[in-house]
Amino acid sequence: MATYLIRKLEQFTQLSSEDKQKLERAAAAKVRVVRPREDIIREGDKPRQVNLILDGWACRYKVLEDGRRQIVGFLVPGDVCDIRMFILKQIDHSMGALTPVRVAEIPSDTLLDVIDTSPRLTRAMWWNSLVEESISREWTTSLGQREAIERLSHLFCELYFRLKAVGLTENGQGRKSFEFPVTQDQLADATGMSTVHVNRTLQLMREQELIIWKGKTVTIPDLEALMSVAMFNANYLHLDRDGHELDANEP
Repeated sequence: MATYLIRKLEQFTQLSSEDKQKLERAAAAKVRVVRPREDIIREGDKPRQVNLILDGWACRYKVLEDGRRQIVGFLVPGDVCDIRMFILKQIDHSMGALTPVRVAEIPSDTLLDVIDTSPRLTRAMWWNSLVEESISREWTTSLGQREAIERLSHLFCELYFRLKAVGLTENGQGRKSFEFPVTQDQLADATGMSTVHVNRTLQLMREQELIIWKGKTVTIPDLEALMSVAMFNANYLHLDRDGHELDANEP
């Protein structure tokens, strides 16, 4: 159940068998399926549990009074949607499913018990929260400073590295591929561009052989070239096991 979350946290530190069992039990207690375009949680709701994405894609978003929407983050398997939100009176944004999504609803008391009994998991969860904040800063930088082709290239690089960390990419003949079940309209909402501008930029990226997008799969023929166009530095994802000194002493 918690396979992807465990893989993600082990980008920070090696978990013990007991740590993994705690996460598995927490994730298996209550699971629900959310349909595409259905909200996992809505702005204004009182969060009573933490939501863990087990399968599928979702997004965080804000909607203005006139109906305009800004996607402020993509959520993929292994992402904990709102690890600290349960301490607030109400949530300040919405989370919606882009595909069919299986969500583990982890009661706040259960989560607190898990982290309170394991210093290693506590720090791994801190790391997870800090990475989420770092990603938000990078998205703000993209919206404020990056040109269209840089913005899209950077997003594709980020998603590749995030999905690779949880084992959801494929490599073959030098190419990198991953599932990308996002529409151009949704991509426009995420990048602050019009759908027309997104379409034109994607055409340019195809002409430059930076990406191949067929159906729901994105292939990166030359990752180094895409990273160069995006001026991408993966340091903000903190995937270099900063917590290695906390590794569990297990074979």
